[in-house]
Amino acid sequence: MGTTLSQDQLNRALIERQMLRERADLSALATIEHLFGIQAQEPKSPYVGLWTRLQNFQPKELEDLLTNREAVRMLLMRGTIHLVSARDALGLRPHTQLKLDRELQSGPFAARLKGLDFDEIAEAGRKILDETPQGTAEAGKQLKERWPDREHTVLGNALRNKLALVQLPPRGLWHSSGRAVCTTVENWLGRPQQAMDRQELVLRYLKAFGPATVMDAQQWSGLTRLGEVFQQLEPGLVTFRNEAGKELFDLPDAPRPDPETPVPVRLLPEFDNILLAHADRRRVIADDRLGVVIGGKPTVLVDGYVVATWAVSKERAISVDYIDEQPRSRQKAVAEECDRLQDWMRRN
Repeated sequence: MGTTLSQDQLNRALIERQMLRERADLSALATIEHLFGIQAQEPKSPYVGLWTRLQNFQPKELEDLLTNREAVRMLLMRGTIHLVSARDALGLRPHTQLKLDRELQSGPFAARLKGLDFDEIAEAGRKILDETPQGTAEAGKQLKERWPDREHTVLGNALRNKLALVQLPPRGLWHSSGRAVCTTVENWLGRPQQAMDRQELVLRYLKAFGPATVMDAQQWSGLTRLGEVFQQLEPGLVTFRNEAGKELFDLPDAPRPDPETPVPVRLLPEFDNILLAHADRRRVIADDRLGVVIGGKPTVLVDGYVVATWAVSKERAISVDYIDEQPRSRQKAVAEECDRLQDWMRRN
């Protein structure tokens, strides 16, 4: 086992790999693939997530990816909506199926779905959604004609779990939006799903979020039994310990900057993956502040850690709510970054 890495060392590694120390000169598509997906429960949050990481990012670049079917919005890791490249959509979605199937057996709708053949529902739903993209509740109303003793919303929820559904534009566009209209990923992209190798999944996770424990990778992905995959990969990885003595794995050539490396103020959108990708999130946010993430509040990073939340008004004016007091110099740096985002939003 290697040396012990402090929280600050883990913080700086994460900040570097998440493109939050210095804005990168990359395309939006390359960034989405490097980050291995972007949380997208809030339709416009990926735009802020890319603005805070990239030089000269413009919303049209992401809009074009969505309308040209190079990137998609769909249910993925942890059963939440993510923005991913088309390639990753087809490779990642099969890995989420087991968790989504378990939700149908034990989740909030399980009792009202008892006795149904989910594969039969999925087959019927696929025909409906591939012929005419629509919301899952609307599709559920058509399924109710075949299963009249079930609620249409419950049948629609079964489709959400059993089918790999893509939310179609204009949902998720910056300059316009719309309700969630869905079709299957195979229908939208014209290609079948093909699960990526679990070793590739772990290696790409480490590239974007490492060093990390097995439990960290499982928290991010929603998958289980990844310990076996780490064991297979271990000869090609380096290992460390965190301050609690837990084993961390990493890629040998991945950046692990000095913990004193300066980090600028950064504004993160709601549910940014940097706040959700580890079982132990203290490398970026204290345990007693996790409520702001769960509540879906955009957050402010100062020196790499969450110290405040921010909000934007209808007039696109940004305000900050500090969790604890900050020196005047840091408040000034936060205000300057807010001004930059505010100006960008108003121009776009």
